[in-house]
Amino acid sequence: MTVEASAGPAKVAVVTGNHPFDVPGFHALFRAMGGVDAYVQDLENFVHDWGQMRASYDALVFYNMHMDSPPSELAQAMINGLGSASQGIVVLHHAILAWPGSPEWESLTGIEGRSFGYHMGQEVRIEVANSEHPITQGLSDFDLQDETYTMADICLLSTVDFATWIGLPMEAEFANLKAWHDRVTARPSSQA
Repeated sequence: MTVEASAGPAKVAVVTGNHPFDVPGFHALFRAMGGVDAYVQDLENFVHDWGQMRASYDALVFYNMHMDSPPSELAQAMINGLGSASQGIVVLHHAILAWPGSPEWESLTGIEGRSFGYHMGQEVRIEVANSEHPITQGLSDFDLQDETYTMADICLLSTVDFATWIGLPMEAEFANLKAWHDRVTARPSSQA
């Protein structure tokens, strides 16, 4: 996948914090994206914006899990300013759960009353639907140990929508999945 800004590679701020991740693997993921110049940074650096770069990013990717409620004054000011610049905003994985007491973050994520449960150390089976697709090329099914969340509708909706976006649409024989998808996408919270 290649993403291009109007001039040169897309400048993307990748905001992290309060959740561990595989640092070399995470950086390698963004380095492998053609046309993306990713600036991985923790929330504190992003909200302080010492270089006054925040408004110049083409896109913002949030991969943080700050559970302080309400957010710090600086974080709240940053959240309030999201959408004021012409930038793409992507909220990945556990970042949808960040700042549970922030109505502005709730509005941004499109999830009302965000609450969740999680279970550490779960064995998760990953089934690769299409090993010929550029994103999954060469992969086969595998198991991993990870945490699981009890926000089934949200996780499944983002998975189904992402699969459609990358060219793996719902097949006609999955009528129950289609009916569920129609119900969930009709909710006001999924219209954000």
